[in-house]
Amino acid sequence: MSGRAGAARLDVLPPLAAVLARPASGDRSSGGGRFTARAGAALLAVFVASVVLAQVQAAPAKASIIALLVKWTPLLAQGFLFNLLISALAMALGTAAGAALGVARLSLRPPVRGASWVVTQFFRNAPWLVLLFFVMFLLPFEFSVGGVTIPFPDWLKATLGLALPIMANMAEIVRGAVQSIPTAQWEAARSLAFSRRQTLWKIILPQCVKRMLPPWMNWYAILTMATTLASIVGVSEVMTITGRITNAEGRTDLLIPIYSYVLLWFFLYCYPISVWTRRLEARYAER
Repeated sequence: MSGRAGAARLDVLPPLAAVLARPASGDRSSGGGRFTARAGAALLAVFVASVVLAQVQAAPAKASIIALLVKWTPLLAQGFLFNLLISALAMALGTAAGAALGVARLSLRPPVRGASWVVTQFFRNAPWLVLLFFVMFLLPFEFSVGGVTIPFPDWLKATLGLALPIMANMAEIVRGAVQSIPTAQWEAARSLAFSRRQTLWKIILPQCVKRMLPPWMNWYAILTMATTLASIVGVSEVMTITGRITNAEGRTDLLIPIYSYVLLWFFLYCYPISVWTRRLEARYAER
Protein backbone atom coordinates (compact mmCIF):
# COMPACT_ATOMS: atom_id res chain seq x y z
CA MET A 1 0.00 0.00 0.00
CA SER A 2 2.74 2.41 0.89
CA GLY A 3 4.51 1.68 -2.39
CA ARG A 4 1.35 2.30 -4.37
CA ALA A 5 0.66 5.51 -2.48
CA GLY A 6 4.20 6.66 -3.10
CA ALA A 7 3.86 5.89 -6.79
CA ALA A 8 0.59 7.80 -6.91
CA ARG A 9 2.22 10.80 -5.29
CA LEU A 10 5.12 10.68 -7.74
CA ASP A 11 2.75 10.55 -10.69
CA VAL A 12 1.31 13.96 -9.88
CA LEU A 13 4.64 15.67 -9.30
CA PRO A 14 5.30 18.36 -11.96
CA PRO A 15 8.31 17.93 -14.24
CA LEU A 16 11.55 19.54 -13.14
CA ALA A 17 11.41 21.98 -16.04
CA ALA A 18 7.99 23.20 -14.91
CA VAL A 19 9.28 23.72 -11.38
CA LEU A 20 12.20 25.78 -12.65
CA ALA A 21 9.99 27.73 -15.03
CA ARG A 22 7.81 29.10 -12.24
CA PRO A 23 10.43 31.30 -10.55
CA ALA A 24 12.10 31.92 -13.89
CA SER A 25 8.94 33.36 -15.39
CA GLY A 26 8.77 35.79 -12.49
CA ASP A 27 12.37 36.82 -13.04
CA ARG A 28 11.79 37.38 -16.75
CA SER A 29 8.79 39.63 -16.17
CA SER A 30 9.61 43.28 -16.11
CA GLY A 31 7.53 44.22 -13.12
CA GLY A 32 7.04 47.66 -14.58
CA GLY A 33 3.94 49.61 -15.33
CA ARG A 34 1.83 49.20 -18.43
CA PHE A 35 0.81 51.96 -20.83
CA THR A 36 -2.89 51.64 -21.61
CA ALA A 37 -5.18 53.44 -24.03
CA ARG A 38 -7.29 54.61 -21.09
CA ALA A 39 -4.27 56.29 -19.53
CA GLY A 40 -3.48 57.94 -22.86
CA ALA A 41 -7.02 59.23 -23.18
CA ALA A 42 -6.85 60.64 -19.66
CA LEU A 43 -3.54 62.32 -20.41
CA LEU A 44 -4.92 63.83 -23.61
CA ALA A 45 -7.97 65.10 -21.69
CA VAL A 46 -5.69 66.74 -19.11
CA PHE A 47 -3.66 68.40 -21.87
CA VAL A 48 -6.73 69.74 -23.68
CA ALA A 49 -8.35 70.94 -20.44
CA SER A 50 -5.15 72.68 -19.32
CA VAL A 51 -4.82 74.45 -22.69
CA VAL A 52 -8.44 75.59 -22.64
CA LEU A 53 -8.28 76.78 -19.03
CA ALA A 54 -4.99 78.62 -19.60
CA GLN A 55 -6.34 80.27 -22.73
CA VAL A 56 -9.43 81.48 -20.89
CA GLN A 57 -7.31 83.00 -18.12
CA ALA A 58 -4.74 84.55 -20.48
CA ALA A 59 -4.81 88.26 -21.20
CA PRO A 60 -6.10 89.19 -24.68
CA ALA A 61 -2.87 90.99 -25.55
CA LYS A 62 -0.70 87.94 -24.91
CA ALA A 63 0.02 85.15 -27.36
CA SER A 64 -2.25 82.13 -27.20
CA ILE A 65 -1.13 78.92 -25.52
CA ILE A 66 -1.41 76.99 -28.78
CA ALA A 67 0.79 79.55 -30.53
CA LEU A 68 3.43 79.24 -27.82
CA LEU A 69 3.39 75.45 -28.01
CA VAL A 70 3.77 75.57 -31.79
CA LYS A 71 6.55 78.13 -31.45
CA TRP A 72 8.61 75.99 -29.07
CA THR A 73 7.81 72.58 -30.55
CA PRO A 74 11.02 72.38 -32.69
CA LEU A 75 13.21 73.05 -29.66
CA LEU A 76 11.24 70.58 -27.56
CA ALA A 77 11.61 68.00 -30.33
CA GLN A 78 15.40 68.38 -30.23
CA GLY A 79 15.41 67.76 -26.48
CA PHE A 80 13.07 64.79 -26.85
CA LEU A 81 15.32 63.22 -29.49
CA PHE A 82 18.23 63.67 -27.10
CA ASN A 83 16.24 61.72 -24.48
CA LEU A 84 15.71 58.95 -27.01
CA LEU A 85 19.44 58.92 -27.79
CA ILE A 86 20.27 58.54 -24.10
CA SER A 87 17.71 55.74 -23.72
CA ALA A 88 19.01 53.85 -26.76
CA LEU A 89 22.65 54.04 -25.65
CA ALA A 90 21.82 53.16 -22.03
CA MET A 91 19.72 50.21 -23.17
CA ALA A 92 22.48 48.95 -25.46
CA LEU A 93 25.13 49.20 -22.73
CA GLY A 94 22.84 47.73 -20.08
CA THR A 95 21.82 44.84 -22.32
CA ALA A 96 25.40 43.92 -23.23
CA ALA A 97 26.64 44.13 -19.64
CA GLY A 98 23.49 42.46 -18.29
CA ALA A 99 23.85 39.50 -20.66
CA ALA A 100 27.39 38.89 -19.43
CA LEU A 101 26.31 39.33 -15.81
CA GLY A 102 23.36 36.98 -16.30
CA VAL A 103 25.64 34.28 -17.71
CA ALA A 104 27.92 34.78 -14.70
CA ARG A 105 24.90 34.19 -12.44
CA LEU A 106 24.73 30.69 -13.96
CA SER A 107 28.40 29.90 -13.50
CA LEU A 108 29.38 26.64 -11.83
CA ARG A 109 32.09 28.47 -9.89
CA PRO A 110 30.75 29.72 -6.53
CA PRO A 111 32.97 32.87 -6.39
CA VAL A 112 31.80 34.00 -9.83
CA ARG A 113 28.19 33.17 -9.08
CA GLY A 114 28.30 34.89 -5.69
CA ALA A 115 30.03 38.05 -6.92
CA SER A 116 27.58 38.40 -9.81
CA TRP A 117 24.67 37.95 -7.38
CA VAL A 118 25.97 40.77 -5.18
CA VAL A 119 26.42 43.11 -8.16
CA THR A 120 22.99 42.25 -9.51
CA GLN A 121 21.17 42.79 -6.24
CA PHE A 122 23.00 46.02 -5.49
CA PHE A 123 22.23 47.75 -8.78
CA ARG A 124 18.78 46.21 -9.07
CA ASN A 125 17.64 47.64 -5.74
CA ALA A 126 19.56 50.94 -5.72
CA PRO A 127 17.51 54.08 -6.53
CA TRP A 128 18.12 55.27 -10.07
CA LEU A 129 18.64 58.88 -9.03
CA VAL A 130 21.25 57.87 -6.44
CA LEU A 131 23.13 55.93 -9.13
CA LEU A 132 23.03 58.98 -11.38
CA PHE A 133 24.57 61.20 -8.71
CA PHE A 134 27.07 58.47 -7.88
CA VAL A 135 28.29 58.27 -11.50
CA MET A 136 28.22 62.05 -11.99
CA PHE A 137 30.51 62.71 -9.02
CA LEU A 138 32.67 59.60 -9.34
CA LEU A 139 33.74 59.91 -12.97
CA PRO A 140 35.97 62.79 -14.12
CA PHE A 141 34.93 65.44 -16.60
CA GLU A 142 37.81 64.60 -18.93
CA PHE A 143 40.49 62.00 -19.57
CA SER A 144 44.11 62.51 -20.57
CA VAL A 145 45.46 59.82 -22.90
CA GLY A 146 48.95 60.30 -24.31
CA GLY A 147 48.85 64.02 -23.75
CA VAL A 148 45.47 64.31 -25.48
CA THR A 149 42.55 65.53 -23.38
CA ILE A 150 39.30 63.74 -24.11
CA PRO A 151 36.17 65.36 -22.65
CA PHE A 152 33.64 63.18 -20.86
CA PRO A 153 30.34 65.11 -21.02
CA ASP A 154 27.58 64.91 -18.46
CA TRP A 155 25.12 63.22 -20.81
CA LEU A 156 27.49 60.27 -21.23
CA LYS A 157 27.77 59.98 -17.46
CA ALA A 158 23.98 60.03 -17.20
CA THR A 159 23.81 57.31 -19.85
CA LEU A 160 26.17 55.11 -17.83
CA GLY A 161 24.21 55.82 -14.66
CA LEU A 162 20.95 54.74 -16.29
CA ALA A 163 22.61 51.67 -17.82
CA LEU A 164 23.53 50.27 -14.39
CA PRO A 165 20.01 49.34 -13.19
CA ILE A 166 19.16 48.11 -16.68
CA MET A 167 22.23 45.87 -16.51
CA ALA A 168 21.06 44.34 -13.23
CA ASN A 169 17.51 43.73 -14.43
CA MET A 170 18.71 42.30 -17.73
CA ALA A 171 20.94 39.91 -15.79
CA GLU A 172 17.90 38.54 -13.97
CA ILE A 173 15.96 38.32 -17.24
CA VAL A 174 18.78 36.31 -18.85
CA ARG A 175 19.10 34.04 -15.83
CA GLY A 176 15.35 33.45 -15.66
CA ALA A 177 15.11 32.76 -19.38
CA VAL A 178 17.94 30.23 -19.28
CA GLN A 179 16.45 28.44 -16.29
CA SER A 180 13.05 28.28 -17.98
CA ILE A 181 14.46 26.13 -20.80
CA PRO A 182 13.57 22.46 -20.17
CA THR A 183 16.40 20.45 -18.64
CA ALA A 184 16.01 17.92 -21.44
CA GLN A 185 17.76 20.41 -23.72
CA TRP A 186 20.87 20.28 -21.54
CA GLU A 187 20.73 16.50 -21.31
CA ALA A 188 20.33 16.10 -25.07
CA ALA A 189 23.28 18.42 -25.72
CA ARG A 190 25.40 16.49 -23.22
CA SER A 191 24.54 13.23 -24.96
CA LEU A 192 25.80 14.77 -28.21
CA ALA A 193 29.14 15.62 -26.57
CA PHE A 194 28.53 19.36 -26.41
CA SER A 195 30.42 21.20 -23.70
CA ARG A 196 28.57 23.41 -21.23
CA ARG A 197 29.76 26.55 -23.03
CA GLN A 198 28.71 25.21 -26.43
CA THR A 199 25.34 24.18 -25.06
CA LEU A 200 24.76 27.59 -23.53
CA TRP A 201 25.79 29.70 -26.54
CA LYS A 202 24.60 27.49 -29.41
CA ILE A 203 21.48 25.83 -28.01
CA ILE A 204 20.10 27.50 -24.88
CA LEU A 205 20.62 31.24 -25.43
CA PRO A 206 19.16 31.27 -28.99
CA GLN A 207 15.97 29.79 -27.57
CA CYS A 208 15.91 32.44 -24.84
CA VAL A 209 15.71 35.40 -27.22
CA LYS A 210 11.95 35.26 -27.72
CA ARG A 211 11.44 34.77 -23.98
CA MET A 212 13.57 37.79 -23.14
CA LEU A 213 12.19 40.11 -25.81
CA PRO A 214 8.90 41.18 -24.10
CA PRO A 215 10.47 42.16 -20.74
CA TRP A 216 13.38 43.77 -22.60
CA MET A 217 10.95 45.97 -24.53
CA ASN A 218 9.05 46.90 -21.40
CA TRP A 219 12.25 47.86 -19.60
CA TYR A 220 13.19 50.02 -22.58
CA ALA A 221 9.90 51.90 -22.26
CA ILE A 222 10.52 52.37 -18.53
CA LEU A 223 14.05 53.57 -19.23
CA THR A 224 12.80 56.09 -21.80
CA MET A 225 10.50 57.62 -19.21
CA ALA A 226 13.34 57.62 -16.66
CA THR A 227 15.69 59.62 -18.91
CA THR A 228 14.02 62.77 -17.57
CA LEU A 229 15.99 62.16 -14.35
CA ALA A 230 19.05 63.36 -16.26
CA SER A 231 17.73 66.92 -15.98
CA ILE A 232 18.31 66.79 -12.20
CA VAL A 233 22.03 66.20 -12.69
CA GLY A 234 22.42 69.03 -15.21
CA VAL A 235 21.91 67.31 -18.57
CA SER A 236 20.16 69.58 -21.07
CA GLU A 237 17.34 67.31 -22.26
CA VAL A 238 13.64 67.90 -22.88
CA MET A 239 12.68 68.60 -19.25
CA THR A 240 15.54 71.08 -18.87
CA ILE A 241 14.51 72.80 -22.08
CA THR A 242 10.89 72.90 -20.91
CA GLY A 243 11.92 74.67 -17.72
CA ARG A 244 13.96 77.18 -19.68
CA ILE A 245 11.00 77.88 -21.97
CA THR A 246 8.67 78.60 -19.06
CA ASN A 247 11.27 80.93 -17.55
CA ALA A 248 11.81 82.70 -20.87
CA GLU A 249 8.10 83.25 -21.44
CA GLY A 250 7.44 84.27 -17.84
CA ARG A 251 3.89 82.93 -17.95
CA THR A 252 2.61 80.72 -15.18
CA ASP A 253 -0.41 79.71 -17.28
CA LEU A 254 1.96 77.91 -19.68
CA LEU A 255 3.34 75.60 -16.98
CA ILE A 256 0.75 72.81 -16.97
CA PRO A 257 0.03 72.82 -20.74
CA ILE A 258 3.67 72.54 -21.79
CA TYR A 259 4.56 69.83 -19.27
CA SER A 260 1.48 67.77 -20.16
CA TYR A 261 2.41 68.34 -23.81
CA VAL A 262 5.85 66.81 -23.24
CA LEU A 263 4.38 63.98 -21.19
CA LEU A 264 2.03 63.22 -24.06
CA TRP A 265 5.06 62.83 -26.35
CA PHE A 266 6.57 60.24 -24.04
CA PHE A 267 3.29 58.36 -23.90
CA LEU A 268 2.88 58.33 -27.69
CA TYR A 269 6.39 56.92 -28.02
CA CYS A 270 6.09 54.28 -25.29
CA TYR A 271 2.50 53.14 -25.89
CA PRO A 272 3.21 51.22 -29.14
CA ILE A 273 6.12 49.50 -27.39
CA SER A 274 3.81 48.45 -24.55
CA VAL A 275 1.17 47.15 -26.99
CA TRP A 276 3.76 45.14 -28.90
CA THR A 277 5.11 43.77 -25.63
CA ARG A 278 1.68 42.50 -24.54
CA ARG A 279 1.12 40.88 -27.93
CA LEU A 280 4.45 39.08 -27.80
CA GLU A 281 3.80 37.89 -24.26
CA ALA A 282 0.39 36.54 -25.28
CA ARG A 283 1.82 34.86 -28.38
CA TYR A 284 4.66 33.15 -26.54
CA ALA A 285 2.42 32.16 -23.64
CA GLU A 286 0.28 30.10 -25.99
CA ARG A 287 3.28 28.02 -27.12
